[in-house]
Amino acid sequence: MTDAEEWKHWTESRTAAVSAPHGPLALTGTHWLEPEPVELPGLPGRWWAEDGTVRLSVKADDGIWLEAAGEAGEPLDGEVTLRPDTAPVADLALVGDKRLVPIEREGEIALRVFDPEAPTRTAFAGISVYPYSPEWAVSAVFTPYEEGERAVVVPNADGRERPLEVTGQIAFHLLGEPHTLTVSRSGDRLTGVIADLTSGHETYRFRFITLPAPDASGRTVLDLNRAYLPPCAFADHFVCPFPPPGNRLSVAVEAGERQVLSG
Repeated sequence: MTDAEEWKHWTESRTAAVSAPHGPLALTGTHWLEPEPVELPGLPGRWWAEDGTVRLSVKADDGIWLEAAGEAGEPLDGEVTLRPDTAPVADLALVGDKRLVPIEREGEIALRVFDPEAPTRTAFAGISVYPYSPEWAVSAVFTPYEEGERAVVVPNADGRERPLEVTGQIAFHLLGEPHTLTVSRSGDRLTGVIADLTSGHETYRFRFITLPAPDASGRTVLDLNRAYLPPCAFADHFVCPFPPPGNRLSVAVEAGERQVLSG
């Protein structure tokens, strides 16, 4: 399979993933919880945060089910604990066709609601992309920080500032000019949040990138044909970090995903 064919398969996989019944387009709310129990819009029961978990008080006939293997398992009854996505084993719940996902971010607890009937999902008409071009796939060298990870405070899509853990920089040449980007680790791979001269005009405000694991010499590949839209491009209720300082490229990167299309 050629690089262009692999890229086409990647774009098709991306479209399928974001438009899945409980994919990013289905997110209708992120409800940050406090210790005081409250009712949440469109959901039965009362909800609160306690000891790093989501807690709820619910009756069996309210119709909230613990999700198991993608299907409704046992009905929830009484006072129940749901573990967030940062726990070794997280809990998901279902109410009708909606999926309820507890999350934890910087010690704060929230409940996300994914609804297959969300207007963002039902109106989705695809993701616009630039044509594939091999000139946007370049060699890069990763240099980790000597002290390991460091936290950089950056604005997030919800208007708040949060620390972004970064592990080093990649150096590369693009259109004949040298550039660097600050990146993080995600397993063995490297990830980054970037902007360029197309951002906010031809493309969304910023995009994400993923690079293969660097070899022993730090060598890897930056393929901007696979620059992709962050979750907050698909629904307003995601918390996405903006690019850290230095990650706004001084060139127009006419590669990768551009915008969400709606019908």
